[in-house]
Amino acid sequence: MKSITQDIPAIPAFRFGKSYASLDQTEITTTDGQEVLATVGLVNPGIIRRDLRQMQASFDRLQQIPIQTLLGIFAEAAGLFLDAKLPVSEGVTQSSEQYVQSLSATCGMPHALIRANMQKIADVMQQMPVILKGLTRGLDLSAIETGMGRQNDVLVSYYANTTHLGLVLPSNSPGVNSLWLPAVALRIPVILKPGREDPWTPWRIINALIAAGCPEEAFGFYPAGHDGAGVILSECQRVIMFGDAKTVEKYTGDPRISVHGPGYSKVLIGEDCIDQWPDYADVLVDSIARNGGRSCVNASTIVVPRHGRALAEAIAERLAQILPLPLDDPKAQLAGFANAAMPEAIDARLEQALAVPGAEDVTAAWRKGPRHVTLDGQTYLHPTLIACSPAHSLAKTEYMFPFASVVELPQSDMLDWIGPSLVVTAITQDPQFRRALLRCEHIKRLNLGAMPTGQVSWDQPHEGNLFEFLYARRAIQEQVL
Repeated sequence: MKSITQDIPAIPAFRFGKSYASLDQTEITTTDGQEVLATVGLVNPGIIRRDLRQMQASFDRLQQIPIQTLLGIFAEAAGLFLDAKLPVSEGVTQSSEQYVQSLSATCGMPHALIRANMQKIADVMQQMPVILKGLTRGLDLSAIETGMGRQNDVLVSYYANTTHLGLVLPSNSPGVNSLWLPAVALRIPVILKPGREDPWTPWRIINALIAAGCPEEAFGFYPAGHDGAGVILSECQRVIMFGDAKTVEKYTGDPRISVHGPGYSKVLIGEDCIDQWPDYADVLVDSIARNGGRSCVNASTIVVPRHGRALAEAIAERLAQILPLPLDDPKAQLAGFANAAMPEAIDARLEQALAVPGAEDVTAAWRKGPRHVTLDGQTYLHPTLIACSPAHSLAKTEYMFPFASVVELPQSDMLDWIGPSLVVTAITQDPQFRRALLRCEHIKRLNLGAMPTGQVSWDQPHEGNLFEFLYARRAIQEQVL
C-alpha cells in the first residue's frame, strides 16, 4: 500500500489543549484501500473517562470569555477554515485544497459538494449572532454570562446544566459539523469523536477556531473505536449522536442524549396546488438530490392527493440525469460510498422490496444500466424514485443517496400517515390545511411554501434547540434592598 504524499500526517488526539500521540495508530486510506492518506491515533476509553473527570477546568476557562468575543473569533475562523493552511499534525499543514482532496478520497464525496459544505460551515460561523438569537429566542446574551437578565420584559435566569457536550460524529457529510459550533459560542466545551472516514473536518474546524483566538481548552478531539463512543454516550452529561435507525433506537428517550437519526423528511402538496405540480419540479428535485442525498433533510417521500404517476415520471427523468462523474469534476452531484459493500447491500434490499407488489422503480425507464455502478474505483448508486402505495415498505424508507418515493393520499389523511418527519415542506395556501400542519406533532421543522427541504433559515434550529439542551431556566425573583 502506498501513500498519496511522502509526508503522511499523523493526526493526533487533542485533550483540551494538549496533543496526544497514541501508540495505537490506524491508517486512513482512500476508499479503494490503495493509498494511505494519514494515520490517526486512537484513544482508549480510560483516557476519555479520565478527561471527563477534569472537565470543570475547561468549562471554567471557556466561561471566562465574553460571548461577544467568541462571536468575533467565529467570524475570523470562518475565513481561516475556508482558505488558510492549518495544522493537521506536528510540523505538517493542510491547505483548503488538500483538505478537499483528502476528504473526497476517504469518503467518496465530490470536490464540489465538499466545497459547498465548507461554505455552509463558514456561513454558520459568520451567522453565529443570528443563530444564537434564534436559539435563545432573542435573549440578551449578557444574561447567559451573568445568569440573569430580561426577556420580553420578564426577569429570567439561565444556568448551564452541563460542563461539556459530547458528540459521536458521522462521516456521511462534513456539513453536519456545523451543528455543534453554537455550543462553543455558548461557552460549553465539546468532546468530539470523529467519524472513521472524516477526522479531517472537525480537526480543521478546531484548528481554525484556535488560530482565531479560541481557547484550546474548549476542544477535545478523540478518535476512537466503538468502545470510546460508548464512553461518550454513557458518561457525558449531554451528548449529540448520529446514526441509522437501529443505532439510535436504544438511546431515544434518554434526556442526556439528542438523537440525530434518519430524518424521513417529506414534501406534501395540497389539493389547492397539486394541479400546478410542474411548477414545483425544481423544488422536488432539489429536496431529493441536494448534497448528494446524504442529509437527513433530504426528502425521502413526496405525498400528493393526485397526479402521482405523472409527477413521478417527470421527477424520475430529471433525477436519472444525475450521473456519477469523476470526484474532481465541478459538475459532480452524486457522492460515492466509502464502504463498497454498503451500496451493494442497499441495492439488494431495494430489489427485494420492489419484488413486493405495490411499488415500481420509475427511474428504471431512464437509467442506462444497473442502479449500482463503479466509476474510477468508486462505487455509486444512481438516483432512484419509487412510485408506491401508502402501505408499501418503501413509502417511508430513507437511504444515503438520492432516493424518494411518491405516494398518493387524500389531503385529509396525509398528516395522520406521515409519521415522524424532521422537515416537511408543505406546498399549500389552504388556511385549514396550514392550521392542521401547524398543530401536527410529527413535524419538527415546517416549510410553508415551495421551499426545498434543505433550505436553511439561520434563526431557526435545525433539530431540537441546542441552547435549551445545554442551559436550563430557573424561576427567579429579585428584591431591591
